[in-house]
Amino acid sequence: MNLGLLALAVAPGLAIAIYIYWRDKHEKEPIGLLVKCFLLGVLTIIPAGIIEALILGKLELDFGDMGFLAALVSAFIFVGLTEEAVKFWVLMKYAYSKPDFNEPFDGIVYSVMISLGFATFENIMYVYQLGAGVGVLRMFTAVPMHAACGIIMGYHVGMAKFGGSSAKNGLMFAVLLHGTYDFFLLQGVSPFLYLFIVPVLI
Repeated sequence: MNLGLLALAVAPGLAIAIYIYWRDKHEKEPIGLLVKCFLLGVLTIIPAGIIEALILGKLELDFGDMGFLAALVSAFIFVGLTEEAVKFWVLMKYAYSKPDFNEPFDGIVYSVMISLGFATFENIMYVYQLGAGVGVLRMFTAVPMHAACGIIMGYHVGMAKFGGSSAKNGLMFAVLLHGTYDFFLLQGVSPFLYLFIVPVLI
């Protein structure tokens, strides 16, 4: 095992997790509960991967050569919806009912930990397969994107628990952000459209 690659793959998710934990000013969440959320996030990559592989394989879609419509459907439905839905499921079924989830910001904390579990394990696979260059690139793109989706989802779920929003809005907006990012990444229509990844991330 290359420990340098492992550190590169794990570092961005760990850094964002520490930052979000630090931003929880009122009442820190139990470390053990956060670790469990992170590990459950890691496990969500299994059902998400199976669903994506089955659907994409059945439709014979190739991520490397997509037109506009195929990229749109793949980004928003097969990737964005699938990945955010499994994370949303863990957030609602596991973290939502915990007594320590006792203020709106906690929704963000737990949601981000789940998202970063997914993102970190995904990042490890990409970095080991494609090398350090991909790890550096994903440090500023894919991993923060997963965290941002977690923040958006967690905000609405946290507000929903205390009467200020709908939890489903969190899933919807996370899918929209994730899908938009992936659409510009997957489309093979124009190199110019790749540039839109930057404002989406910002």
